[in-house]
Amino acid sequence: MSDPKYGVGSAFWSPGPARCRTEISLRTVRQLGFFLVMPLLLAAASAQQQPSTPSGYPDSSQTSTNPDCSDPVLASSAECTGQDQNNGQQLNANPQNGVGVPRTFGAQTQNQNNNYTDTGQQNSRPGQQNGANAAQQMLLPPEPLTEFQKFIASTTSQVLPIYGANLFRRVPSTFAPLNMTPVPSDYVIGPGDELRIRVWGQVSFQANLQVDRAGDVYLPQVGPVHVAGMPFSDLDGHLRQAIGRVYRNFDLTADIGQIRAIQVYVAGQARRPGVYTVSSLSTLVDAVFASGGPSIQGSMRHIQLRRGSDVVTDFDLYGLLVRGDKSKDVKLLPGDVIFIPAVGPEVAITGSVRTPAIYELREGEALDGLIADAGGVSAVAAEARISIERISDHHDRFAMEVAYDSNGLKTTLADGDLVHVYSIVPRYQKTVTLRGNIANPGRFAWHPGMRVSELIPDKDSLITRNYWWKRAQLGLPAPEFEPVPYFSNMRQPIDGNPVTLRPPSQGGTNGSNGYGYGQQGQYGSQQNPYGNANANGTNNNGNLRNNQDGSAQDQMGQYPDGSQQGQYGSQAGQYGSQQNQQLNAQQRGSNSSLAAQQSNNSNGPAPAQRTEVRKLAPEIDWDYAVIQRQDTDTLKTTLISFDLGKLVLQHDSSQDMELQAGDVVSIFSEADIRVPIAEQTKLVTLSGEFVHSGVYSVQPGETFHHLVQRAGGFTPNAYLYGSEYTRESTRAMQQARIDEYVQNLSMEIQRSNMAIAASGTGSPQDAAADLSAQTNEQNLLTNLRQIRATGRIVLTFVPTSSGTANLPDISMEDGDHFSVPSVPATVNVVGAVYDQNSFLYATGRRVGEYLGLAGGPNRDADFKHSFLIRADGEVVSSDLGKGLWAEKFKNVRVYPGDTIVVPEKTYKPGTLRTVLAYSQLFSSLALGAAALTIIQ
Repeated sequence: MSDPKYGVGSAFWSPGPARCRTEISLRTVRQLGFFLVMPLLLAAASAQQQPSTPSGYPDSSQTSTNPDCSDPVLASSAECTGQDQNNGQQLNANPQNGVGVPRTFGAQTQNQNNNYTDTGQQNSRPGQQNGANAAQQMLLPPEPLTEFQKFIASTTSQVLPIYGANLFRRVPSTFAPLNMTPVPSDYVIGPGDELRIRVWGQVSFQANLQVDRAGDVYLPQVGPVHVAGMPFSDLDGHLRQAIGRVYRNFDLTADIGQIRAIQVYVAGQARRPGVYTVSSLSTLVDAVFASGGPSIQGSMRHIQLRRGSDVVTDFDLYGLLVRGDKSKDVKLLPGDVIFIPAVGPEVAITGSVRTPAIYELREGEALDGLIADAGGVSAVAAEARISIERISDHHDRFAMEVAYDSNGLKTTLADGDLVHVYSIVPRYQKTVTLRGNIANPGRFAWHPGMRVSELIPDKDSLITRNYWWKRAQLGLPAPEFEPVPYFSNMRQPIDGNPVTLRPPSQGGTNGSNGYGYGQQGQYGSQQNPYGNANANGTNNNGNLRNNQDGSAQDQMGQYPDGSQQGQYGSQAGQYGSQQNQQLNAQQRGSNSSLAAQQSNNSNGPAPAQRTEVRKLAPEIDWDYAVIQRQDTDTLKTTLISFDLGKLVLQHDSSQDMELQAGDVVSIFSEADIRVPIAEQTKLVTLSGEFVHSGVYSVQPGETFHHLVQRAGGFTPNAYLYGSEYTRESTRAMQQARIDEYVQNLSMEIQRSNMAIAASGTGSPQDAAADLSAQTNEQNLLTNLRQIRATGRIVLTFVPTSSGTANLPDISMEDGDHFSVPSVPATVNVVGAVYDQNSFLYATGRRVGEYLGLAGGPNRDADFKHSFLIRADGEVVSSDLGKGLWAEKFKNVRVYPGDTIVVPEKTYKPGTLRTVLAYSQLFSSLALGAAALTIIQ
C-alpha cells in the first residue's frame, strides 16, 4: 500500500498488491471528480455574487447563464462539450506532432447577450442603442431669441436665425455610429471588444470571443492571445501566428463584432451637457450631435477636444456645415472632454445672399469670408456697394458703405456689425413694354426708330389668349354624351352582382339626375350590395339598412362606398338649387312679372347644360390706346395717345408713333374704359313668344322696336301685359339703392336700441318685449340683406296690348333681356282663404267672384289689407282709400295671370295691457303729487 504523501502520482507508479491498487484507484477517481466539480461551483457562485454592470458599460465578466467556454478551466466541462452537438462542428485535429486526436475544438456558444453573430443580429444592448436613436430623433424645443437677434429684428424687421442652429433641432440618425458599420483598419482593439474568429482547414473553429480586462482572448488548444492595443489591420496576422504554433494547413478570417463603449464628457455651452457613453468608433462630431450641439450662447467656431491637460483639436463646425470639411475631426478615447466655449463675435447679414442669418466670426475674418459662409450673393445682388452698420466702442452706431470689389471685400468685420447686400434695381434697359388687351403682352427689345406697328403688326395680335381658350372650350364634349350622368364616378359592382339603375324620375327634384343615381349613393337602386337584408332591413353585418327605393344606406347616413347621402345628387343639382335661391330672392326684391314666373317654373335643362351665346371676351377699344413715357430729364410721366383703329385697320402712318426706350404701350378693351353706347357691342336676348326667339346683335342705330321686328315680331299667343324687360346696369343700380336703404335702416335700429338701453326704465315685461323686438328687427335686417334686385325696367302696356306698334323706341345695352310669356289661362288666389288655388280665367270676372270661388276670406283674414298683383307686376291694394273702397276692391276687374292675395291678421298687444300701463303711470303721478303736498 503506497504512502499517501506521494499523492495521486504514486498511486499509479508504486507497486503493490491488487487490493492496494484498487483502493488507490478509487481514491484517485474521487480526487479527480473533486477537481472537476469545484471550478463549476466557484464559477456559479461568482456569477451570482457579482453585481450587474449597466448596459452602457460593457464588461467581460457579464455572461449569460451558460458557462464561458473560453475559460480554460471550463473549456473541457460537460456544459461546454455538450454545446458541441448544437453549435459546434465535429473535427479531426492534427497537431504539429502528427498525431490525430479526435476532439471538439472551439464550439460557438449561444448568443444570450444578443451580440453580433453570423445570423446578423445586432449588438447585445438593444435598449441602449434604441434609446440613443430615440434621443437623436427627439425634436428639441426651440430656444428663446438672443439679445443680438432682438437688436437686429428691431432694425431690419426680420428675426434672423442663428446659422447652424436648426441642424441640431432633430439630430439625424445618420450621425449615430452604428455597430454594423465597417471597422477602420486603424481601429485599436481594447478590452470589451468582441472578436469573430473563423478557422477552417486542418482545424475547424468558429467563436465570438470578448477581449478581457487583461487584453487577451483565449483560444482552446492554443491558449491566451494578447490583442489589446493592436490595430485591427494587424489582427489577422497576429492570430495566424498564434494558431500556427499548434496547427498547420489552415486559413482564417477575423473581424470585430460588438465594439466597446467609452465614456466622454460634454461641457460648456452645450445644448445638453453631461456624461455620454458612445461607441469607441465615435468621433468629436458624433458626440457633438449626440449632445444636441452648441446652445444659442455656445460657439460653433471653437469646439475643443481636451484629453488630460492637452487640447487635441480645435474644431470649426462651420467648416463642416459650409465646406463639408471634417479633416480636424478625431476619434474619441475614454475620458475625453468636449468643451464648447461661449459664442464669439457675431454679425448679421441680410439682403441678397443665399442664407441670411447671424454668423459667428473668427478672429480677423473679413467681409468676403462672411459672404462665403452665407452661400454667396444671390443672382439679383447689386455688385456695386454693400452697407455695414457698426457699433462704435459699445456706444454709438454708424453706417458705412464699401465697394463690391477686392478691396471692399477685404474689410475686417467687427462684433455687432449688420451687413446688408443690396439687390439690383428692376429696371430694363433698351426695352419697351406692351400690355393690356393683346395676344402676346410682354417686354420687347428696343432699337432706334422703333414704332408701334412693330409691336402690333396686325389685328389678329389684338385677340387675347383668354378668348381663344374660351372658344376652344365651346367644342368640348357635353354631358349629354354620357347615357347616365356621373358614370365616371361609379366603380365596379361589388361581389360581381349586377347593378340596376332606376328609371328616369318624373318631374325630378333638386339633386336628382333622372336615373336614380346620385341621391341614394354610388350604386343607385342596388339592392343592398353588401349582403342579403333580413326582415328588419339590416344585412348580415348589421350596419346597413335599405331605403324605400332599395338603396343601401348605413345608420350614419353613408353608403357602402363611403359617400354621404346626396353626394353626387347635390353636385348634379347644385346649379338648380342655387338658381332657385337666387330667383326667390329676386321675387322678394320686387313683385315679379308673369314672364319671370313662367321662366322660373320652366322645366328646361339645368343651367350648366344650357347653351348660351355671350361675348367670350371684352371687345377692343379701337378709338384709344396710349403710350406711357417718362421724361429722362424731369422724370415726369407723360401720356401719348393714338387711334388704334386707324393704326391697325387703316394703316394710318400719323398714328404710328415712334417709341423710346422704356415706353409702355397700353391697349384697352370696353371693360377697361367705357366707350360710347353707340360703339359698344350689344347682345340682346329675346325669349318667349317671338317668331324667332334668340340672341341678337344690335346694329348701329337700331332701336328696341326695330329689333323685335327683325326677330319676326310676336306670336299670336304673346301676352305683352305680362312681359318683363331687364337690364344689367339697372340691376346694379337697384341693388346699390337696396343696400343703401338696408344700411340706413340698420343704423336707425341701432340708435333706437341704444336709446332704449340708456333709458334703463321699465318693468321686466317691458325688457323682455324690447329684447323680442330687437330679435325681430335683426331677423328683418337679415331678410332684407338677402334681397336681390331684378334690374327690371317697367314698360307701359295694357292687357289688350299686342303687336310691335306698342313697343317703345328705346336704345338697348349689352345683356338686355326681353321675355314675353304666353297668355295664361288661370287666376291665382292665395293667402287667408279657405281654398288657395288657381282658377280658370273668365272674361269680365271681378275680384269678389274669384274670392267666392276660393271660399272667401277665413276668420284669420285681414281683408282690409288685401291686394291684387297684376301680371305686369303692378299692385292694386284695397288700402288705398277709405269708406266703400273695400267694395270697390271686390269690383276690380281681373286679367289673365293676376294673383289675389288676402293677408292674415297681425295680432297686436291687447287693450288690457294698455290700460295697465296707463294705470301705473297715473298712480306714479298721484304718489308724486302726494309727496309734494306732505313736504309743503
